[in-house]
Order: sequence, then C-alpha cells, then structure tokens
Amino acid sequence: MKPQFAALPLCLSLVSMTEALAVQNETLTYPPTKKGDVVEVLHGQKIADPYRWLEDPNSAETAAWVEAQNKVTFSYLEKIGKRASIRERLTKLWNYERYGVPSRHGSWTIFSKNDGLQNQAVIYKATSLTAPPEVLLDPNTLSTDGTVALSGLSFSEDGRYAAYSTSASGSDWMEWKVREVATGKDLPDAIKWSKFSGASWKKDGSGFYYSRYDAPMSKDEAYNAVNKYQKVFFHKVGTAQGADELVYERPDKPDWGFGADVTDDGRWLLIYQSEGTNRENRIFLRDLQDPDGKIEPFLDTFDASYSVVGNDGATFHIVTDKDAPRYRVVAIEKGKTNPAAWKTLIPEGGNRDVLSSVSLIANRFVTVWRTDAHEKLKLFAIDGKFESEIALPAIGSVSGISGKRKDTDTFYAFTSFNYPSTTFRYDFETKSSTVFKQPTVDFDPNAFETRQVFYASKDGTKIPMFIVHKKGLVLNGANPTYLYGYGGFDISLEPAFSPANIVWMEMGGVYAQPNLRGGGEYGKEWHDAGRLKNKQNVFDDFIAAAEWLISNKYTSSPKLAIGGGSNGGLLVGAVMTQRPELFGAALPAVGVMDMLRYHKFTIGWAWKSDYGDPDVKEDFEVALKYSPLHNLKAGVSYPATLVTTGDHDDRVVPAHSHKFIAALQAAQKGSAPVLTRIETKAGHGAGKPTAKIIEERADQWAFLVKTLGVQ
Repeated sequence: MKPQFAALPLCLSLVSMTEALAVQNETLTYPPTKKGDVVEVLHGQKIADPYRWLEDPNSAETAAWVEAQNKVTFSYLEKIGKRASIRERLTKLWNYERYGVPSRHGSWTIFSKNDGLQNQAVIYKATSLTAPPEVLLDPNTLSTDGTVALSGLSFSEDGRYAAYSTSASGSDWMEWKVREVATGKDLPDAIKWSKFSGASWKKDGSGFYYSRYDAPMSKDEAYNAVNKYQKVFFHKVGTAQGADELVYERPDKPDWGFGADVTDDGRWLLIYQSEGTNRENRIFLRDLQDPDGKIEPFLDTFDASYSVVGNDGATFHIVTDKDAPRYRVVAIEKGKTNPAAWKTLIPEGGNRDVLSSVSLIANRFVTVWRTDAHEKLKLFAIDGKFESEIALPAIGSVSGISGKRKDTDTFYAFTSFNYPSTTFRYDFETKSSTVFKQPTVDFDPNAFETRQVFYASKDGTKIPMFIVHKKGLVLNGANPTYLYGYGGFDISLEPAFSPANIVWMEMGGVYAQPNLRGGGEYGKEWHDAGRLKNKQNVFDDFIAAAEWLISNKYTSSPKLAIGGGSNGGLLVGAVMTQRPELFGAALPAVGVMDMLRYHKFTIGWAWKSDYGDPDVKEDFEVALKYSPLHNLKAGVSYPATLVTTGDHDDRVVPAHSHKFIAALQAAQKGSAPVLTRIETKAGHGAGKPTAKIIEERADQWAFLVKTLGVQ
C-alpha cells in the first residue's frame, strides 16, 4: 500500500504540568442525587438500591438529573484548553471516503459509501463495477441530525426490490420498508416492532421472512420493557403488515428467539432458534417446494452451534462446533442427523486456529481462519480439499466477504491498526486479488508500529495483546496509555483501523488491546473460560495486562487509562472497583453495571449465557462479587472517570450508567473527577451519526489528556 498521506501530528504537549496539577486539585460540585430507601432481600442478603428511581427514563425527575449531570460534565470539558484542537484533528482524520463491500443482486451492483463526514453512509446502485453509481438510499435525508440510521438491507433475487429497515436515535427497534431498486421509490409497505432481525426473500421475489415482537403496551415500555415471545412472519410485497402470515411461534418458549433464512436454491426455509446469547442453537426446516410443507425439526438437540453455508438438495453444508470447539464444516443429510452419519469436509484446525467464517462462493468454500487474533483467507473445494491461500497485505482482519455460489469472483475487506479498511476483488479464474476501493487518509501509516506480546494472567494462562504506538517510543514508564478490552460473548477483538486511535497515538499515546478470555479468539474453550463462574478470569486478564504494561515500562498507573463499551463497560467498572489504585483514568461506555437487575430490562435476560441468572442463588453470589454498582466503597480514591451512555439505549438501558455514576460520586474520595456524559437521541452505538461520534471521542481524549497530566 503506497497511498499519498500527509502527516499532521497533534502536539503532544497538550496540557502543561501546572494545568494538570490544577485539574487534580479542582473541586467539583456534583448535582445532588436523591437516595431512596429501596432494600431487597435476595437469596438471604439485604441489597440496597437507593438509586432505583433512575431506572425510569421517562420521568421528569430522571430528565432533570440527566440535565444537571450533563451541565457539570460539559462545563468541565469546555475548560480543557486543547479540546477544540483534538476535535479539529479528529474531524480532519475522519474525513475520508469509506466504502462498503459491494454485492450483486440481479443486474445491480450495490455498495455503501460515506464521503467522509456524512452522518450516515449512503447506499448506491450501479449496473456494473465500472458504471456511474446512482443513489439508491440516503439515510441522511431521513432526519436533520443524522439520528435515523439504516439498520438492515436485503434484496430480492432478481434485484427488483430492496427491503430496508431504519432505526431512530440508536434504538434496536427497526421499521421495515420496501423500495423499488430501479425507480428508487418506496412502496406503501411498512413493518413495525421488529428487532434483532434480518429480511430473507423468497426466490420469486413475492415477499420476505422477518422476525418481530408484539407491540409494546405503551410508549414508555418501548425502551425499557423485557423483549420476549419473538415470532417469524412472512410479508407479501404490496400488503399491509396486518396481513402478514405468522410462520412460526412458540408461546410455550418465551425465551426462544428466531431468525429466518431461505437457502440459495430457494427450496428450504431455515428457521434458526436461539436462546439469548447462547452459542447453541436449533434449526427447523420447511420445504418451500411442497405447498403443504410443515416446519419440522432438523437439528434440535441444542448441543452446539450450527450454521448452514449452503446445500445440495437435502444435504446441507454446515459450520459447527459440535465435537470441534474451534469449528469445522460438515455435510448433514436431512433425516440423517446423528453425528455418526455426518461427513467432515473441512476439519477443525490446530490448537490456535479458529474457523472464523465460511462462505460458499464460486462453488468452493471461502474461509477465514483466526490465529492469535489475526486472520488468514483460505479456499477449499466443495469436497473440502484445500486449494490455496489468498495473500493479505499485513497482519490484520478480513470482513464483509460477498458473492454467490455461481459467481466467478468475490469481494472482501481488509483492515489493520494502521491500514484503513480497503476492499479487494478476488478473481477465481486468474487466482489474483486487486484493490477495488482504497481510501486516502490524512496520516502516515509508516509512523506507527504494532507489536503482539503474550503475557501471563493471574492463573498463568498466556494472553495475547496488541500494542500500537508511534515509532521510536521510549520505554520510560511515562507514556500515556489507553488499554481497551471486551472479553465476552464469544466476540473477538482483532486489528482494525480507528481514526480516533490514530489521533491518540499521534499525541504520543500507546494503544493496547488484549484478547481476554470470554471472547472468541481461540474458540469455545476460550469463551467458556471467561463466562459464568469463570467471569473473574476476564478481569484478572485485564488487570494482568495493565501490570505487564507498567512492569515493562510502557506506562505507569497515573498515566494508564482503561476503556471498553457494553460488556467492555462492565469490564472497566469491575476492574476499577477491584483495583482502583492501578489506573489513572477510566472510560466505561454503555456498560452493564448492575449485575443483579440487568435481566429485568429489554433484551438483558438474554445475557444469562455469560452472566448467569441473578434469580439463581449460585449465579447471584458470583455476580455480586464483581457487579460494579455493588462493589463501590465509600472513602476510596477511584480513578478519574468519564461514563458515557445514550438516553435511548434500549440494549443496555442507561439506568446502569446512571446508578453507577450516582454511587461513584457519593463514594469518591479525593479530587479526581467522576463524571457522566449522557448523549441525547442516542442508543447503544449502532447507527450513531459521525458528528456525534467525533464529539464524543474528542471529549474522551480531552478528558484523558487532562486527567492523566499529559505533557
């Protein structure tokens, strides 16, 4: 990669020592937060919940508290002298073209593109890869502030129609519509109360399958009430939602969630059944060639993860971790589902190799393999025989693979810490990759270096960690360092480009990303080692990463910040309460902070696979030991903290962050600021407008620059 980049480093000396000391001595007056007298007896223990009233996002009292907290926070942030220059540099660096991986539907080629600072990416259509593109759908026209985002997009086989969904203010709720691709006009179709769903078309283009919930009883319940009893419907194009056919429901199984998919040959309707975020799932089938075909079980033992990649008649090619914790590809014939009858096509890899994804393109398997948290791209014949490896530009990650079984090429995206996401086209006939779209970003990729280390956690387990920084870093223990983690739900943290992280490193900061247990970096066993009764391993891994960075002179506690979002917000909250002296600052974002009540809101109950069930005594006792809200202690000096959340977050409801910061402000000893930044018309993060992302990251970096005393 030889793009023409122009470096514009932001001066490291953002805050003088005098200003830094003034910050630490500054006394903040936090808004008074009323303490209620709620006390519950859970499994024989009295649990006080004085800030229970903050769980009501619609009350005038909560709204007034949010306004008061934001007033204090933004007053603090506005006094940071270099906040504006940080925002300016972030804006300049973010201003580059970002393309999505193209896909073909009928005679149309479809791709997304953000010109740079557009709040939402625009969907384009073209008659070929070289034809001039036209706008198909511009979400930026759906709201004045960019807070309505495209959340789903699916095309009919002939490319005539596009089913698309939008979400407002960051909510998980989706509203589906149907657009004619040729004319760009919407049909009258409108589908509401869909969530956690795609749209899968019948091959004749008559309509699509989708999943939804019953409508909330009231507007107030929409963002807080528990989501259960998901159902599968079929929507016929040109009809009202009330006429949609109920395809499948299980009123006897309120926790069952469903996703529908039609096989590429159009014959089978696959209904995937899941229970929360469990890895395990079931698959049900309907033969769409049979007018009287019934939905029947196919793989229903709920003993492993199963995903259909393709099929030949009634034989299905399936990726599974059954008897293969790092996944394999097997062929399973309908009616012969005993594992003894399966044929292994692509076996499980070595101890460090995880089969990350599989696609059936050009009548072969296009596979992504993850080794030590970075990826390789390999091709296998339809009988499972290894063919070749597609060379990648560097150590990094692959995403967005597109193509169909009949195609002769495929598209994929590659990214790494200093390699902006670039789209490649691979030609199966010439066996070569060429760049399709490569952005030009205002930075010098050669100014940074990446190192992967393996450090020992508390129990001796070796944990990988990426460390990225400007070349020439001096290991003197004084470098401001941002340690970012997640560690949960089988999700892997891999190398990826981030304009925000580049700005942090241009300021002389170190970015560290450990691959904690609980993630999917090494497959099922790695995930299992960091969930349920093993959840403390995740926190121990993160603490050990901090200690390694300090002992190896990258940084020191006063210069070390930690961050993470969602489950990563829980991670930050847990370690800052367990080892408050270890960190200089903390940035918990949209975190799960109340581990005793998380299951009582929206989709929170679905996380029991990782967190356990607080209504079960054994799980309650585990969660209570690390629940951030319940482990804050009065009179402790906690690190400077900036909590971030969104007032419309209906994934991890904002009450988690509200209650945590209220308790933290009451407990804090000393002058280190503990603040909350509550974004309005924003949710868990998906679909957040570019402008809001830049503003939030600018505030986070400014907060760290000031509180860490960066020279």
